[in-house]
Parts: sequence; structure tokens; C-alpha cells
Amino acid sequence: MNSKIENRFFANYILMFFISTLIAFFAFMLLNFANDVISKNLIKNNYTAESLMMDDYNEIDTSLVINNGGGIQVINTKYEIVLSKGINNFGKDKLSVAEFTEFLTMSRSKAIQYSYSIEYNDKGQFWLIVTFPTSIRVDFAIVHNKDYPSVDTKGVLSVFILVIIFYLFLLALSTIVYSKLTSTSIINPLKKLCYSARLLKDGDYSSRVNLNLKNEFGELEYIFNEMAEQIENEISLRKRSEENRKRLMLDISHDLKNPLASIMGYSELCIKNKTLSVEEQIKYIQIIYENSLRANILITNLFEYSKMESPDYTINKTRLDICEYLKTEIASFIPYLDEAGFDYEFEIPEKEIFLMIDKEQMYRVLQNLITNTVKYNQKNIKLVILLREQEDEVIITFKDNGIGIREEIANNIFQPFVRVDNARNSETGGTGLGLSIVQKIIECHGGTIKLKTDEGFGCEFIITIPKKVE
Repeated sequence: MNSKIENRFFANYILMFFISTLIAFFAFMLLNFANDVISKNLIKNNYTAESLMMDDYNEIDTSLVINNGGGIQVINTKYEIVLSKGINNFGKDKLSVAEFTEFLTMSRSKAIQYSYSIEYNDKGQFWLIVTFPTSIRVDFAIVHNKDYPSVDTKGVLSVFILVIIFYLFLLALSTIVYSKLTSTSIINPLKKLCYSARLLKDGDYSSRVNLNLKNEFGELEYIFNEMAEQIENEISLRKRSEENRKRLMLDISHDLKNPLASIMGYSELCIKNKTLSVEEQIKYIQIIYENSLRANILITNLFEYSKMESPDYTINKTRLDICEYLKTEIASFIPYLDEAGFDYEFEIPEKEIFLMIDKEQMYRVLQNLITNTVKYNQKNIKLVILLREQEDEVIITFKDNGIGIREEIANNIFQPFVRVDNARNSETGGTGLGLSIVQKIIECHGGTIKLKTDEGFGCEFIITIPKKVE
């Protein structure tokens, strides 16, 4: 990849080298053309001493020069200024030989602010000098006299060619260096991106890019890191889901194995043992029934849990007074609590608080939390159910002063097949799916459920449901 990019950059800049050379050549030609155009349009070039020259300087038309802001002087062979009109930069009527020589030399200088056109008339024996102020000066020309070969021609051409070669060398060198620098500024970030992408491909989902750039590569760094983080999270969730699936299958097979084994064993005993008394047969049939019931409850709960795991699962919510609903439903559990020897206390406001509730599913929540309290605690335990209203939500609390739950179990209590007693054949007959189903139901209502507990100090299930009406 590196060599391809470097070669591509090098080829591009070689192309730019030739383009730059062509541009320099055309610029040279354009300057010559511009010089020719400007020369034809400058006033000083339209009114030269040569074009105005007359044998009798008194016949020279000076008005054209004067009207265009210029000046005319005529100097005879005695260096006397015999005619002066318009601009006069001499400041005297007669010049010395040295002064006139200096003027002739200075008149070709590019630093002066005036442009001079000088012509000598052999017949009239005088110099005609035309002066214009210089507004802009363009002097660029290469002169070669093919009629008179010079000994300097070879040397001048050699220097000229060396200058061109040196210019081309510097241009080529700068092209190579610039192409390397430019390609490096792109290749280095690409190397880091490719390295991190390769790690990601090989399974290192913690791979990240650190470029510390604020250009497009910086944006690409952000996108790559966000993508890597999302992939890492998805892989983590997938692994966790796979682990949960395997554990769920093991738990299901384990929980079904015991009741099915009892059903098969006692059924076989009843079939093969013809000497069983009626009392023994009734006893064994009762065991078969209880284990069938237990297996049926497990399968039913598992079916319900699987439905709730589906993204298409919905509940049928209606708008109702949650206070009246709780009073009515909790009243149906009072005989059950009395028979279990439990004390109870209900704190529900005497007013209307309306929520969107699925009555049947919420009943399952109440049933599960109340029956769990009875199953896992001894007599003389007190259950408190209270409802509190806040601005945008309702909080329902189930609190008891029973045995509580150990921390390692409480942390995962809403996971499938987690039991307080952690026994697969406990006398409680629990499936380990009840609280998982409760959590799913509360979440379908847009709420949350949390557990506060400590071993030996009871449990407190806190349900929060938003009051918004859908």
C-alpha cells in the first residue's frame, strides 16, 4: 500500500513538474507579448525622438509631446540647449561634455523616474531629446544580432543553459521532497488505521486509533473508534447472550429432569408392581401429578418468558386508577397471607392516580412478589405494600422483614433460573423465572424494578412506573 501511494504521489508531482515547466515557458512568452502590447500603447513609444525628428528643429511639432505631459529639448554640438519646451530636467542652458555624457549614460537607467528618447541629426548637427514621466516601466528582452557573431555568444549561451538546468533541478528536487512530505502525511495515519483495522479483524475488539489530527483523518479516527466500540459491545452482548442461552438450556434440562424422572419412575412402578395397595397407588399418582404440575408451570413460564424476549411482544394497556386497582387485587391475597401466618400493612392513597396498565400482567407481578415473600420466609413476617406519587411517576414498594437475600444472589436475582435457595429440587417448587418475568412486565410498562436487601434484614422491591398517558 505504501509504495503504491508513494508512487502515485510521485507520479502526480512529476506531472506537476512538467506542467510547471510549461507554465514557466508560456509565462515567458506571455511577458514578451505583454511587453510588445504595452510598448505599442505607451505614449513615450508613440512620440519618440526618431518619429518627431526634422532637419530644422524649429519645424518639429512639439504640441503633441507637450499636450501629453512631456517635454522636448534640442542640444547643439556646443552642448547648448537651443530649444526647450515642456518638462526640462537639465536646469541650465549649457552642459559640459562630462555632464552631457553622464546624462546619456543615466538616460538608460531603470531607476530614474523619467523616460528619455534621444536622437542625433547629422544634417542639422543637434540632439533631439523627448522626455516623458515614467508611470510604469516594462523592460524585458533578449537581443541577439545574427549578422555579427560575438566571442561572448558561447559563454552567454553556456550560462543561460546552466541557469535553466539549475532551475529545472531545483524544481525537480522540490517536487520530489514535497511529494514525499505530502505522501508521508497521508501514509502515516493510514498505517495506524490499517494496523488497528487488522487487529480488529483478528479479534482484538479493544483496538483503537489515536491520530490526534483535526482534519478528515481525525474524523475518520472518530468514526473508526465509534465503530470499534460498537462492535466490541455487540460482540460482548453476543457472547453474554450465548452464555445465557447455554446456561438457560442447562437450567431447563436440569429443572425438567427431576420431575420427569419422578413421573417416569413412579409410573413404571405403578405399571409393573401389581401388588400395590390402593393407598400406595394414590400416593404415587399424587407424586406423579405434583411433578407434572411442576413441569407444566416451568414450561408455561418458559413460554411466557420467551414471548417477552421477542421484540414484537406487546401488552394491552388501559387507563385505570392504580390506587383502586391495587386495593382490589391485594384484597384477594389477604386469605392467603392469613393462612401463611403473615402480618401485612397496606399504605395506598385515598385518591385517584391514573396510569396506563395491563391489568392481567400487573396481577402476575403482584402474585409473584407476594407468593415469593410467603415461599421463602417463615411465619410471623410482616409484608408492607405502599404506593407513593411523585411528579411524573408512581412508586410501588413491596417490603418485608424476612430472611433477606445474599448479595451474590441479589445481584443477579432478575436473571432467569436464579433462586434464593439456589436449589433445583427445593420444596418451594419455584422455576427461577418469576422475577425475570416480573422485570419484563415492568419494563413493558416503561418502568423499572430494583431490589434492596441484605441477608437477615428482609427485602424491598421498588417498582417505578411513569405517569405519562400513551
